[in-house]
Amino acid sequence: MSVENIKARTLDVGSPVAHAGKGVNRGPHSPAVHRLNENRRALLAEIDNAKFSWFHVKVAFVSGAGFFTDAYDIFAINIVSVMLGFLYGAGTFSDLPKRTLNTAQEVGIKIATPAGVLIGQLLFGWLGDVLGRKRIYGMELMLIMVATFGQTLCAPSVAVSVIGVLIFWRFIMGVGIGGDYPISAVISSEFSSVHIRGRVMAAVFANQGWGQLSATLFAFIIVSAYKHSFMDDDPSGVLHSLDQIWRLVIGLGCIPGAIALYFRLTIPETPRFTIDIERNIKMAERDLSVLLVDSETYTVDADAVDQRVVARQATKLDFRSYFARWSNMKILIGTAYSWFALDIAFYGLGLNSSIILSAIGFGSPKSGLAPGASVYQSLHNASLGNLVLSVAGLVPGYWASFYFIDRWGRKPIQFMGFAVLTVLFIIMGVAYNKMNASSGGRAGFVVLYCLANFFQNFGPNTTTFIVPGEVFPTRYRATAHGISAASGKFGAVVAQLAFQWLKDVGGPNRFLDHILEIFAFFMFTGILSTMLIPETNQKTLEVLSNESQDDFIQRKHNPLTLKVGQF
Repeated sequence: MSVENIKARTLDVGSPVAHAGKGVNRGPHSPAVHRLNENRRALLAEIDNAKFSWFHVKVAFVSGAGFFTDAYDIFAINIVSVMLGFLYGAGTFSDLPKRTLNTAQEVGIKIATPAGVLIGQLLFGWLGDVLGRKRIYGMELMLIMVATFGQTLCAPSVAVSVIGVLIFWRFIMGVGIGGDYPISAVISSEFSSVHIRGRVMAAVFANQGWGQLSATLFAFIIVSAYKHSFMDDDPSGVLHSLDQIWRLVIGLGCIPGAIALYFRLTIPETPRFTIDIERNIKMAERDLSVLLVDSETYTVDADAVDQRVVARQATKLDFRSYFARWSNMKILIGTAYSWFALDIAFYGLGLNSSIILSAIGFGSPKSGLAPGASVYQSLHNASLGNLVLSVAGLVPGYWASFYFIDRWGRKPIQFMGFAVLTVLFIIMGVAYNKMNASSGGRAGFVVLYCLANFFQNFGPNTTTFIVPGEVFPTRYRATAHGISAASGKFGAVVAQLAFQWLKDVGGPNRFLDHILEIFAFFMFTGILSTMLIPETNQKTLEVLSNESQDDFIQRKHNPLTLKVGQF
């Protein structure tokens, strides 16, 4: 469906057509239309001032479960790619501990999902504004579950390599994950009252931390459960165990999605979409009743019954007109570039933490071990190292943002995060070789690594998700969030391509110090892009849309015959 084909619709208030024209002022600012605008403002005010309720908890849980699944599926590949290298890398069984995927395979495995996410964010963001949030909410989880299950069934064949099939399914899974970003952000934003909106959105996004933690925790538990096989089995038994382990780690990602699916399919449409896009105040009142603790009834005046009304439309012409204004375009540039800069480092580190830990010798296996035992110790230590990074930095950072987001505001947290990250990456890059020369230095590097993870999440990783879900008008909110998020995933793809081909310049892992310095540069540019975005704390979505709300609804002189209620 083309955006240009979205036509003005009747504001259906549920009264019979037979009363058309009775007592209606036909002027451009008729009392009937004025009352419709007053009803709209009253309904929006109820949402903005609503008390915290169990429905807010439900929204946070339903949206958050998706982000748990997303993060689990994205970051599980960090340890799984190591297992795939052991299984499908070149060499004999005696070379097993040194076997790895080649550069092309490593890049393909790690960029397939971010590339799919980019497509999904743009596609589902646009669909969320055209079809509605509710109509497509849940479709992305179905896609994720099918693709995750497909990955667990991948097998080598004569015509197709297992890595190639796995890349395909991870791309499809990425499309579903991408759809979760704009729709979950917009739903949690539009259902939340002003005073808790930041915390609700931060709680949704914080599930990404639990997903990352769970991926490493489950990998650690499953690898530990197979210890006897690595230590005692013959070569075929060790390879068989490796094949089972990576499929179990990936397949477990289906469970949280399956739990959340029913609730996503039954969540109501957001009242803001119903009012401003479908222009059905009576339906919006019913949707609102699930949100309010003390629901108030609104009655639309009978004189307004058959006014055919228009409001600002989501058309290509209106899109160009809205973003042609620098005051609006600079915000989109600010949200998009900030997310791009952040994801250069966030995914550059997040998807390659096992490589970095191995490069500094953190938890490397002892020499002289049998191939199976060496593989076990490598996987055990890599899982444990990633577990430490998650517990010490990633998860606490999300919840620090949750605590301060409605106190400090979004912009100060983003400024602080980018500034601290700039300093940390400069220190890590400049002092990398010196720290890597001693055990104490390596421990110090891990501490700095944990701090970087902490300030990514208590900083721009959280705020770049929240701000695009607040600053744009309802008709473009999901689309603009999708554009901003897709810019971030473009950064993730660039980071993976650059990381894999740069890290070995001058020798194995010899360029890692300069990669960290490059991350510092992008963090500094994030400070500059943050200046383009407004502070959104304790402001209504309508104020942040940068549009006048007076006469938002207007009478149409040539009434259409199609009613919203007929859809």
